[in-house]
Amino acid sequence: MNSTATELTPEQKLEAPAPVSFWEAFRFWLKLGFISFGGPAGQIAIMHQELVERRRWISETRFLHALNYCMVLPGPEAQQLATYIGWLMHRTWGGIIAGVLFVLPSLFILIALSWIYIAYGDVSWVAGLFYGIKPAVTAIVVQAAHRIGSRALKNNVMWAIAAAAFVAVFALNVPFPYIVVAAALIGYLGGRFAPDYFTGGGGHGKANKSFGVALIDDHTPTPAHAVFRWSRLALILISGVVLWAIPLAALWGYYGWDHTLTQMAWFFTKAALLTFGGAYAVLPYVYQGSVSHYGWLTPTQMIDGLALGETTPGPLIMVVAFVGFVGGYVKAVFGPDLLFVAGAVAATIVTWFTFLPSFIFIFAGAPFIETTHNDLKFTAPLLAITAAVVGVILNLAMFFGYHVLWPQGFAGTFEWPSALIALGAGIALFRYKVGVIKVIAASALVGLAFTLAGV
Repeated sequence: MNSTATELTPEQKLEAPAPVSFWEAFRFWLKLGFISFGGPAGQIAIMHQELVERRRWISETRFLHALNYCMVLPGPEAQQLATYIGWLMHRTWGGIIAGVLFVLPSLFILIALSWIYIAYGDVSWVAGLFYGIKPAVTAIVVQAAHRIGSRALKNNVMWAIAAAAFVAVFALNVPFPYIVVAAALIGYLGGRFAPDYFTGGGGHGKANKSFGVALIDDHTPTPAHAVFRWSRLALILISGVVLWAIPLAALWGYYGWDHTLTQMAWFFTKAALLTFGGAYAVLPYVYQGSVSHYGWLTPTQMIDGLALGETTPGPLIMVVAFVGFVGGYVKAVFGPDLLFVAGAVAATIVTWFTFLPSFIFIFAGAPFIETTHNDLKFTAPLLAITAAVVGVILNLAMFFGYHVLWPQGFAGTFEWPSALIALGAGIALFRYKVGVIKVIAASALVGLAFTLAGV
């Protein structure tokens, strides 16, 4: 279990891994749902390490091609990437299982923590764990930028795109969707007029040199279920509309349009379509609606919910489950005797309407993306997006680092315990290649120890 792809012999690297059964994949996706800490960058790093380097279920080029598509979509890109790879390996049910298991453990954990929080109001131990996790996440994000950048930034043009993206988001505060569109346009034009700079950042030979032949390799033919068909696209879109409309109509018909549960379903449908650039981009919208407009929770509760979301596995946008639980509990939507049930049902409804669009985007668009993985017209824009994402991830690392080390700003005190945790996490990740989960777990315990000691 602890071996890595770099430990394979040259002969082993030339052999494709054995076919993966549905249930073997099921066990992996279940495990991933419980260990997917660290936000999208950390989660993508875990999947890259497990699926590309160690298990070799998919080649790096195919992995990045799928990731680039998920980066363009609204919604949690790590969960969408898991859905994409699960679908590619085991058809629709494989994608459903991968995507659902990425979210389900987090939903159950957040329901339990939300109940403890709202019933007892004490999350001091969470604050201690979070104190250690934050600097570790900073180191993980830096590692993610290094991992992706070392393979995507293969020439000066790619470096220039990454640098421009960093400046755009750091100095000019340009929204992430605009950066993606600009990078895609540069890639499209570059693929036409300077194709030498926009061909495979991590080519087949380089991927094999690093990790060996993959089960779904660079030149593995697109499986039959992944071939784009208009009839299949229409069926998926109709199914998606039905799966969205029937629960919403049921809530509307039974409770009325202005009921808390109906309004949650409608509000988080809109929020799901606005999550370009990750959870942090949509949190102001969720805050404004949940706190200011609907009054489902207070500003302090929203901040505490974000802390809980940061310290649980799964996408950060799962903070919406906390919002739903607290709103359903406080509004007592099922009466004063069923407060926990009200919170749990509200959290489940919110999660359904938040994540349903992500599945539809993958099942509808992935077949088209799969048919383009060797077409320069489409790979060049996605390669440019990858380069831009490196700059954006680096900015995120600096943002985390600033708030972790100087939580009151540069005029405040320097958090030397956080600096020590970040340094230790960085050394463990870069020098000793320790797994992300072990780094997070150790950092959380060190943070809790510092907090209990009053450091």
